[in-house]
Amino acid sequence: MAGDRSIPISVLDWAPVRAGETPREALQQAVDLARHVETLGFKRFWLAEHHGAAIVASAATSVVIGHIAGQTSTLRVGSGGIMLPNHPPLMVAEQFGTLAALYPGRIDLGLGRASGTAPGDEATLRALRQRPDARDRFPADVRELQSYFGEAGSAQGVRAAPGADVDVPVWLLGSSGFSAGEAAALGLPFAFAAHIAPAALDAAVRIYRSGFRPSAALARPHLMVSALIVAAETDRAARRLMTSIQQAAIALLRGRPSWLPPPTDDPMAFADPDDQALLQRMMPYAIVGSRETVRDGIEALIARTDADELAILSFVHDQEARRRSFDIVAGVRAWAAPAG
Repeated sequence: MAGDRSIPISVLDWAPVRAGETPREALQQAVDLARHVETLGFKRFWLAEHHGAAIVASAATSVVIGHIAGQTSTLRVGSGGIMLPNHPPLMVAEQFGTLAALYPGRIDLGLGRASGTAPGDEATLRALRQRPDARDRFPADVRELQSYFGEAGSAQGVRAAPGADVDVPVWLLGSSGFSAGEAAALGLPFAFAAHIAPAALDAAVRIYRSGFRPSAALARPHLMVSALIVAAETDRAARRLMTSIQQAAIALLRGRPSWLPPPTDDPMAFADPDDQALLQRMMPYAIVGSRETVRDGIEALIARTDADELAILSFVHDQEARRRSFDIVAGVRAWAAPAG
């Protein structure tokens, strides 16, 4: 049974800025969390690129990756992901080639096709100088970027330094069938963002596995699935912790992005039917509860997708409660292989 198969577990983080705290404190807490999950045997710690949102401290993703890699010793640290439409492929290759030279064997490059902005945030897109055809160019830009890590370390006569002399595994990230198909065509590992587009999960998995073509990078499909998980001693306690990200999600999608708020006990906080519908669409695969609830949810997700890895996204306002959430997940080890 797929759910009984041993797979690695990892972390996907935004370095969330909590209400009343500074980005510096958020980054310090990201380092603290990375060190903590390293001791628990997690395999990867990936940072996400998002722009124009006060809640996210990892917008300068490659900078944060370097900082966390320097504060840890065994974790693979990488991007979940770099939004390639915002960057020239050469600059991404140089940044991650440099990181791999500094931390050999520990850097991953996950690439996404989105902008990393809130829906409808045209001002931030203009500030990013994103070209109108940037998303359409994604397949060609991925191939160009890959070429900088090839034997010659160059594309079109331009050399990336460091380039050919470093090992930077490239992943494609996505929340749609398009990215799944592109990862399959290129023979690359694929990470699906179930926390962003849960309704597209099953189709994307089918597209990736059925269309996969072996490549020099990968002989067979390798699928990571990300999931929003909040664990606590009881289901009730976990549901209360979950109200922080629920409040933040509603604010973000209604154009009022702010910091990560503390949990709420207000029964009217989510009374609006539109808010309830929004949360249901966003979070049907969120796994929230006690050890037993989390175990059952994870096993069901792995069985459904036959995933090769699981990445956990967790927005918890209190740092100690967040660490404890990962402790509980790590304690459900029957399905998880030790990092290696």
